[in-house]
Amino acid sequence: MKKKILFLANHRIGRSPGQRFRFEQYLFYLEQNNFEIHFSNIVNEKEDSFLYKKGQYFKKALLAKRQWNKRKKDLRKTNDFDIVFIFREALLTASTYFEKQFAKSKVKVVFDFDDAIWLPNVSSGNKALQVLKKPTKTDDIVACADMVFAGNSYLAEYASEFCSNVKIIPTTIDTSYHIRKKANDSNRICIGWTGTETTRKYLDSILPVFLQLSKIYGDKIYFKVICDKPWMADGINLKNEKWMKENEIEQLEEIDIGIMPLTDDQWSRGKCGFKGLQYMAMESATVMSPVGVNTEIVKHGENGYLAESIADWIEHLSNLIENKELRLQIGKAGRETVEKRYSVNANKDLYLRYLNDLIDKK
Repeated sequence: MKKKILFLANHRIGRSPGQRFRFEQYLFYLEQNNFEIHFSNIVNEKEDSFLYKKGQYFKKALLAKRQWNKRKKDLRKTNDFDIVFIFREALLTASTYFEKQFAKSKVKVVFDFDDAIWLPNVSSGNKALQVLKKPTKTDDIVACADMVFAGNSYLAEYASEFCSNVKIIPTTIDTSYHIRKKANDSNRICIGWTGTETTRKYLDSILPVFLQLSKIYGDKIYFKVICDKPWMADGINLKNEKWMKENEIEQLEEIDIGIMPLTDDQWSRGKCGFKGLQYMAMESATVMSPVGVNTEIVKHGENGYLAESIADWIEHLSNLIENKELRLQIGKAGRETVEKRYSVNANKDLYLRYLNDLIDKK
């Protein structure tokens, strides 16, 4: 008899990077290993078009009502499943009603998260609705879980305050998908960054680095930003490119040197290093801020570089700009790190075992 698992998430499959790289990549493997997959999201494509924009409060109110009704249907089917797997939250509001109801049932509850979501962090389009959010509800959700999948040790330490069964599952890369097929065909060196509007702010902190490198190397280098909205900066050779899922690999292939700057704060320490892992999987030499899990991913000078100060960033990027062999060497070592420790293939058996053990546990 197949084991049944219901995945609860905010967005449709393929829409959210968090969902894609936390659990969606494992669905096929689970199906191959006696799991029957069911999926329930609460934001459809039409609703997605206004959810993160300012205003449109009537539509958002109707959406909240529909989401509640959707979760009520999920709750009624609870006994049909062996596991209910909750990614981040059951609802977008402050409510923990459904998590608590699932916990009262016979079904096993798995909670998965990849950011310090117990801290305030509201999208710019929904600042006015911040009162309806309650980041500290994460404490209660974790306490409801029979098992927690945390993206790194910092998140696991937090979760362990409320749940005794916490497993670290890193955010992983499908190395059969994230793979470089061709080198950057430009005669200039591309220093690249990929992310969203909410994380684009980290580029501002190292703009002085870009300006200084531009003075030193001129047209030998250019900077590429892959994002949902462009980043504006004067005085540098800048190429903005809107992120597109259908050609995201081709967009990443252009990057010779990938960067992941962060500020050292609680929110950033909760991040799972995914930008860096993408660059490394694509064999791009990678430079990251020494914040949180980045210090576990990167062995400085071997598979990447850690840059704390402006001077560090200039030094390490300059070395990589000037030395093609070094770029290639660091890139290959980065790819090997991802394959061994941060790939779907390296983690899928552990992922499967944790779920099976939870079902078998009396």
